Amino acid sequence: MEVYNFMGPKEKYYQINAQQVIENFKKRNIEGYYCSTAEEAVEKAVELIKENSTVSWGGSTTLQEIGLLEKLKEFNLELLDRSTANNPEEKSEIYYKALNCDYYFMSSNAITQDGKLINIDGNGNRIAALIYGPKNVIIIAGMNKVTKDEESAMKRVRNYASPTNAIRLEQETPCTKTGKCHQCLVDDCICCQILVTRKSNKDNRIKVILVGEELGF
Repeated sequence: MEVYNFMGPKEKYYQINAQQVIENFKKRNIEGYYCSTAEEAVEKAVELIKENSTVSWGGSTTLQEIGLLEKLKEFNLELLDRSTANNPEEKSEIYYKALNCDYYFMSSNAITQDGKLINIDGNGNRIAALIYGPKNVIIIAGMNKVTKDEESAMKRVRNYASPTNAIRLEQETPCTKTGKCHQCLVDDCICCQILVTRKSNKDNRIKVILVGEELGF
């Protein structure tokens, strides 16, 4: 008996929307892919990596949710994992080494329909790697992070992604109590740097895998 795999309206919407974003990525020298599930996204990510490469990543709930970090351990790769550091000095050394790795994984706080990447950081290591250093940057993001334009992306990051991440990290920031940005300057602030990536100067250095699921914050 032949089995038909019907796509629901939400999945179909994500697919259509993703193709439009991917077309806009091309104009910005960003390479885009669409995977309908997290499992497919992990397979695609692994497919993009060459063996014997150095690999690192920025802090990301998405990467943890999809199981990518565990999957990478199955391959012949040098993993620069700051969670293995025994002290602050070792951790700092891994941060710096990551800026010279072959592949750097991260997610994006928001992505605009016209192909811009919007990210806010506390430490800055993640957006530093996105700007310069690693030979390849591979971003994995659920379609829930795609917004209409830059203004709506900023609102999403400031009033949803950042407060949620601050709560996750147990930071003492005003947004953890109100759920919205206060433009704070407290010690625990995780919104120290704001980056809008309009274009990649190196063709296809930045690769974005859009996933037809709600992932991360």
